[in-house]
Amino acid sequence: MPDNLPEALVSLRKDANQFINEVLLPLDREIDDEQGVPRVVQEKVRQASRGAGFFYKTQPAEYGGDPAGPLELTMLRETWAAANCRLTQYIFGPGPGILHAATGDMKKNYLDPVLRGDKRGAFGFTEPDSATRPSWARIEGESMLINGQKSYVTGGATADFVSVLVNVEYKDGSKAGTAMVIIDREVEGVKVEHEFSSMEGGGHVSLVFEDVRVPLANVIGKLGEGMPRALGNIGNVRMMVSAQAVGMCVWTLEFIEKHLLAPHRSGTPLGEREGVRLRFADMRIETYVARSALYRTARLAETGENIVNETIATKVFCTEAAGRIVDMGVQLVGGHGLVRGHPLEKLYREVRSLRLVEGASDLLRINLVKGRLELEKGRI
Repeated sequence: MPDNLPEALVSLRKDANQFINEVLLPLDREIDDEQGVPRVVQEKVRQASRGAGFFYKTQPAEYGGDPAGPLELTMLRETWAAANCRLTQYIFGPGPGILHAATGDMKKNYLDPVLRGDKRGAFGFTEPDSATRPSWARIEGESMLINGQKSYVTGGATADFVSVLVNVEYKDGSKAGTAMVIIDREVEGVKVEHEFSSMEGGGHVSLVFEDVRVPLANVIGKLGEGMPRALGNIGNVRMMVSAQAVGMCVWTLEFIEKHLLAPHRSGTPLGEREGVRLRFADMRIETYVARSALYRTARLAETGENIVNETIATKVFCTEAAGRIVDMGVQLVGGHGLVRGHPLEKLYREVRSLRLVEGASDLLRINLVKGRLELEKGRI
């Protein structure tokens, strides 16, 4: 297999699959599809995950965590996705995300409560097409006044605060660069313009900031570091999305293989037809290449190198490959694969969103080429 994992991670993968089969799938079968996942079930998953040790893989050691490196996290995320089970989202504990370097009051007021599970944060990056200018902040003494909009804030409806990318200027109009700033949801001037859900089930909001005053102490890091910090956080999420996409490919292959070997009304299994075999071969080839790219990039991430371009390439290829593979899976199963409640129907909705989250595919292609032609950076 292209992952070629160390023995310790091979053993951990076996434990992860055992956790899925013995804990998650039995709980999942008890859930009413129309009611969503009850909080009591969510907590059962978290408690079981704590006992198995998976909960702590995304948490810093100083908080009692057992932080996993990029390769280990990639393997676990692919394994969770390959189960095609809605409960896997509750396995990992809350991680620090963009607040990983927080100190002092920021650590006390935001990072510590997040890791305890007492507060939830969201990430505000995407601007609406109709915006007259990107979100901006003007420094006034020991505070800043923020105006602007963020159009696609996932989890924003239930978040206690939002980490927002803004362009910063001084009172005289001179520029201070970009900054990531924490804005409490309940502070005056923060308005929810629109609350909506996407077809895969995610919840999002559009936020408007009108003369929102926040202390300078709410700047994450330093002025001028906003964009690099935002992109660093996005890069980590792109690897997560890539692992999720590859897991979807793996699940689809296993599901379709059983379908092709099963008895068929024609008298012979579908898998005996040459045309069907050609399509299934393409699915397996693409999955192999996607997994190879995923684990190659995860290993590069282990070295601490700058892998912006590699992460972009991996995210684009893995999510687009997953889209083609799930689509072909539906084609091979037929109309039944689009019936509400069929596992492929759910996957079909989920996989389409992956080509848009954390950067639409064509935008990422443009960014990758810009790095080479204009900045002369990156291996690819």
